[in-house]
Amino acid sequence: MKLSIVIPVYNSEHTIKELVEKLIENIKNFNLEIILVNDGSKDNSHNICVNLHKKFPETVKYYQLAKNFGEHNAVMAGLHNMTGDYVIIMDDDFQNPISEVKKLAGFAFSNNYDVIYTKYNQKKHSFFRNLGSNFANLIATWLLKKPQNLYLSSFKAINKFIVEQVIKYDLPFPYIDGLILRTTSNIGICKVEHAERKNGRSQYSFAKLISLWLNLFTNFSIKPLRIATFLGFFFSIISFLMTISAVIMKLYEPNLPLGYASLLASISFIGGIQLLAIGLLGEYLGRTFLSINKLPQFVIRQKFETDEKNFDNQTEK
Repeated sequence: MKLSIVIPVYNSEHTIKELVEKLIENIKNFNLEIILVNDGSKDNSHNICVNLHKKFPETVKYYQLAKNFGEHNAVMAGLHNMTGDYVIIMDDDFQNPISEVKKLAGFAFSNNYDVIYTKYNQKKHSFFRNLGSNFANLIATWLLKKPQNLYLSSFKAINKFIVEQVIKYDLPFPYIDGLILRTTSNIGICKVEHAERKNGRSQYSFAKLISLWLNLFTNFSIKPLRIATFLGFFFSIISFLMTISAVIMKLYEPNLPLGYASLLASISFIGGIQLLAIGLLGEYLGRTFLSINKLPQFVIRQKFETDEKNFDNQTEK
């Protein structure tokens, strides 16, 4: 049984060495493959990952991306290069303890699920991060028909069959959970513990969360466009009724003053709805434009594998 572990690395010079060494030391029941994907780190993560590959050449693969593409893009780069029967995706900050990695791996190989999501007994993320995750899960339930009891954790296990389906997506805006949910419903849940971050703080800024939400909104459903259409139709009817009401009131009371404030508020509100709809449509069109122009999903600058020499030419996907 071969187990692959994909770890997106970003500014992890203080944790990644210890994490990889502990994984190799503690996971003995599987033919282990660890795939490190450096997503444009600005610290010394690159040199540490290179040394980890040199120290464990049969176990550790390392891929350096040409710039910061985002966590989901980095995970896709790792999935393209995994060879295990199952792959576990985990963070680089020790919030997924080694004992829980072993637990998830055992659960995956002892069951017949395509995907196993983890469910935390208590999350140790910040309030802001938890709020963003809960919002994304709520939207995924509506847009992607996600089961309500399923939490879309970044710590999960996927079998090779589903990985092969997921990596067929070659456009520049991947959302891993969306790709999974549109592919299979054979999903299991494994309860695990969640630990405090060992070093630093979350790299998910508000801008990155917005980008992730837009991937969820626009890549896998046209429901937002349908909502914009419904709102346009609804407010058109309201405006028509208000116009008729104003004409009737003016006929019965010719001296009735016009409501400047209410008129201004109505115009501003309807104008805001129109701009929202136009912006939403522009987001769809913009992503289509970038996809047609072959914006890369990721670019691998260097590979460090046992069967290939390092190279400096770029590899795109």
